[in-house]
Amino acid sequence: MSNPLRTPEDYELLLYALTEQFALVRRSTATFVRRGAFLARVTGELHFDHDIRLVIRERIVYHRLPATIDEYGYEVWRGDDKLYWYDSQPHPNEPVLQITHPHPKHIPPDIKHNRVPAPDLSFGRPNLPALIREIEVLSQQIEEQSKSTQTPST
Repeated sequence: MSNPLRTPEDYELLLYALTEQFALVRRSTATFVRRGAFLARVTGELHFDHDIRLVIRERIVYHRLPATIDEYGYEVWRGDDKLYWYDSQPHPNEPVLQITHPHPKHIPPDIKHNRVPAPDLSFGRPNLPALIREIEVLSQQIEEQSKSTQTPST
């Protein structure tokens, strides 16, 4: 599939096949719900090892094709701790964010106000594959930390 946003049906196929396409995704509750002739909402969660989950909120418009992601919010959690999030809220007065305007990533410390550019996010292509790859790196870091803190047995 060259462009999963080519049609609403193509994006649905991508969404519902995430657990098959990405072995890292253990479980998905994500749903694609049409809200009229030209709008859909994607909501739900993707679950990963290490108690990591990706909370998804997208608004997809398809009055013209290919479809576009009109608005989004993605949150990455580990257990009860929110690690970081992305939103499509523009921040025109922050020069550092203009390179990926309006795609910021909110990171600690002061997660609400500490934002960095998010070059892998777009309105014109699916964001979920890039977010899953990012979580894959996070998961590998957690595994490496776990291995380095284990004491050798004698």
